[in-house]
Amino acid sequence: MDRSQIVNLAAGPSGLPLPVLLEASQGLLNFEGTGIGITEISHRSPEFAKLTKDLAAILRQHLNIPETHEVLFTQGGGCGQFSAVVLNLLARHRLRFPDLKDEDRVMDYVVTGSWSEKAALEARRLGGGVVNIVTDGRSGSANGKNFDSIPPVDTWRLSERPAFIYYCENETVDGVEFDGHSSTEQGATQFPFHLIPPDPSDPTFLAPLVADYSSSFLSRPIPQLERHALIYAGAQKNIGPSGLTIIIVRKDLLVDTVAAAKLGAAPVPTTFDYAVLAKAGSLYHTPPMFSMYVSLLVLRHFATLGGVPYLAKVNAQKAKKVYAAVKEGEAAGVFRPRVKDGSQSFMNVVFEVLGEGAEARFLASAQSAGLRGVKGHRSVGGIRTSLYNAVTLEQVDLLVEFLRGFIKAEAGSQSA
Repeated sequence: MDRSQIVNLAAGPSGLPLPVLLEASQGLLNFEGTGIGITEISHRSPEFAKLTKDLAAILRQHLNIPETHEVLFTQGGGCGQFSAVVLNLLARHRLRFPDLKDEDRVMDYVVTGSWSEKAALEARRLGGGVVNIVTDGRSGSANGKNFDSIPPVDTWRLSERPAFIYYCENETVDGVEFDGHSSTEQGATQFPFHLIPPDPSDPTFLAPLVADYSSSFLSRPIPQLERHALIYAGAQKNIGPSGLTIIIVRKDLLVDTVAAAKLGAAPVPTTFDYAVLAKAGSLYHTPPMFSMYVSLLVLRHFATLGGVPYLAKVNAQKAKKVYAAVKEGEAAGVFRPRVKDGSQSFMNVVFEVLGEGAEARFLASAQSAGLRGVKGHRSVGGIRTSLYNAVTLEQVDLLVEFLRGFIKAEAGSQSA
């Protein structure tokens, strides 16, 4: 098939805007008139140093990132940050409270899906403190095993003095998102910023709030970004190729981890050390250069369209269209949504296809129709359509047309 016949709905790495890919192909041959391709040029060159600064600057513009926070670029993806968050923030906590026993250093984890669960497991594995599960999204499901909603905030159990509070804004596998899609007047579940306790060593600061934004980054504004101590995201969902991890970190988290280690904290690997990355301007070692380059091109492209306000508006329209079709399928007995209303992700729409052999028919028909990447994650099965920034309204209309055609065919065969 030709590229124009394909709709890439994969959960990541995701599709990228065609104009950006065409521009990037030229940069592979000759970057910024240097006569050298972007994958061949030195990361110590003045041209790449400028690219790094430009990438940070345009991210600040898109998301209104305050000067209280640094913007860093590194490798390792979200899984790398599962470890880096724990090591850096426990080092900070050790410097502030050197005499506290490890069993009194509490890390609060809000578990609403597979990725926040993995992050909590990594924190427990690394040790150095106690993991408190603030809430578990499986608790409200019918079988107690599925992540299908964000539990009511009044059931949460935040620690009084946590070293940090961690949550995942959008769960890519399970399709659960804070402030998610809702078709009712009741609305969506928002993150309860009002519950964040003050930092006991400095009442002007709240306990550090950490957010994994990997699969929703730049899809809409980040609520109360300034109240977050750290936000990280892999680029491969909404703004670039895989390999790049973006970190937005409040400057008071950039601590001397070597000094913390002398007090008993776990040593932080140099390439995971936020203070080292910041001091080196994200160029302590060779960064993911090509991914950074393409991400810069994507951000510039989005700026010409209207930036984050434009993206948020279009993404809401896309989600509304697809969820309406899924609801039609539910009414016809063909589809079953996996996530409760109000917690449904704008980025990853997940549902089941009902009936003997129906899922296989769905996947085969989708393949023939040019729809790619719609099979659910191997851990949960079902169907997942990912509506990242590069997916256009026109492509969503093709998806919706396919869904309605499949519903009609399956409903007809059931009644025959």
